[in-house]
Amino acid sequence: MPKEAEPANSKNGFSQIGLFASRVPKQDSCSNTGNQEHSVTLPESVIEPQDIHVPIPLVPKHDNLETAVLSVKDVSTTKVQMKRKQTLSETAKQRKVPSSRIARMVSFGGLAAGLGIGTVAEVTRRSLGLTNEEPSVGRALDSVFLSEANAERIVSTLCKVRGAALKLGQILSIQDNTIINPTLQKAFERVRQSADFMPAWQVEKVLESELGKDWQLQVTTFEPKPFAAASIGQVHLAVLPDGREVAMKIQYPGVARGIESDIDNLVGILKIWNVFPKSLFIDNLITVAKRELAWEVDYERESECTKKFQELLVPYPEYYIPHVIDNLSTKQIFTTELVEGIPVDKCVDLDLETRKHISKLVMELCLKELFEFRYMQTDPNWSNFFYNPETRQLILLDFGASRPYSKTFTDMYIEIIRGAADGDQDRILQMSRDIGFLTGYESKIMQNAHVDAVMVLGEVFQKSSEPFDFGSQDMTRRIQLLVPTMVKHRLCPPPEEIYSLHRKLSGVFLLLAKLGVRMECKSMFDKVYETYKNG
Repeated sequence: MPKEAEPANSKNGFSQIGLFASRVPKQDSCSNTGNQEHSVTLPESVIEPQDIHVPIPLVPKHDNLETAVLSVKDVSTTKVQMKRKQTLSETAKQRKVPSSRIARMVSFGGLAAGLGIGTVAEVTRRSLGLTNEEPSVGRALDSVFLSEANAERIVSTLCKVRGAALKLGQILSIQDNTIINPTLQKAFERVRQSADFMPAWQVEKVLESELGKDWQLQVTTFEPKPFAAASIGQVHLAVLPDGREVAMKIQYPGVARGIESDIDNLVGILKIWNVFPKSLFIDNLITVAKRELAWEVDYERESECTKKFQELLVPYPEYYIPHVIDNLSTKQIFTTELVEGIPVDKCVDLDLETRKHISKLVMELCLKELFEFRYMQTDPNWSNFFYNPETRQLILLDFGASRPYSKTFTDMYIEIIRGAADGDQDRILQMSRDIGFLTGYESKIMQNAHVDAVMVLGEVFQKSSEPFDFGSQDMTRRIQLLVPTMVKHRLCPPPEEIYSLHRKLSGVFLLLAKLGVRMECKSMFDKVYETYKNG
């Protein structure tokens, strides 16, 4: 079998100042418990855990919540035979979600106090020479605030409160460590794929609130321990009366109400210590994050987005989207059928032809979303894609982060890509000003760095005698060399559409790099461009 091809460098230099921004998901967890199975203590109204607990080794989870492949056998004893399925992190632990505003505020207050104490301790430690660390370059990087102990405090609090603060930490984790202090960036990266899970009594409370006291009549089996948990909710296996297996995503209580206050509390604490450089334009990022998070916690909106994508993809049977179970979906519960397939990042050992087929489907979908539909699912998480080897379909999941793009925006953006594909630097520069990447008053060194970054990324769509080799490309390294210049000389934040769009685009590029394929992409873009311009 072919050897797994890793991206040349998963440390991303793109950030929000180049053209693309994302980070290869890292597997980690929030808690420090040992590698063990976790039984769930249930209230009397729920079936006892010994009747349903499945002794399956736990493995790192992913942020995507709908994806799983399960086969329910022997429903009478509710034993579940797993085929391929995401499960909780081996260190994930059951912990109540603070649902009231006061409880969540207390958690952040405790974090602020703990960080203050930790900072004093770090000052003392350094003054006594009790550190072997070499001084780093730059004022922010030497901050006594950014100690390992304080990083642990941030991770623990975010995993406890979950919701918007945890999601913001995941967003900040994709920033390059030339922009955010490496210690803080690592802390955010650890929570990127991490969250604890609600106890069963709290799950039951949400189910009754959303579906009514008799919600159990709508299912024949419900697994009270989730198989996945992330920033906004956790997912449980259930079986419908007609035998269909479904995934029920249940939102953490208090998350939707706490978006504004949670993010403001976290950012306020971090701003006190001046850890964000001006070039990050943190206020703009926060505004965008709040809006996108409001979309993601609205499961009724996610249901509508899922159905919209099903309609858009009717002419393209090579893609499949699981059906929404409407009677088990509300503002805080989202239920879909379970589907069988392989997570695309686990397809690295499949034959080359299959990996090329998957890569082509991923790239073509990305271009269709942006320039044909002008409607994109922007979450870069690889677990949003599954592959069914029997039908050769790409299975698409998790549409909470879907958003539209105006024709005005895509009219300019497609010309930037066209300029990069054709090597037309003047077009790149002019359209970058028109779209809002540049003000027109940047120094020559900033203009050159921006154009160079776009040109590097446009290589994918440039004419070449050989297919583009995603497995050996060094885009990231070359972009990183340009980042310090753009950090120093940037005059304005990028357009608001860019934040999520570039996370998605970079995630696609890195996925194809992981699959280790060589693929000719110019004809794909040329076809899309021709259709866009001429209809």
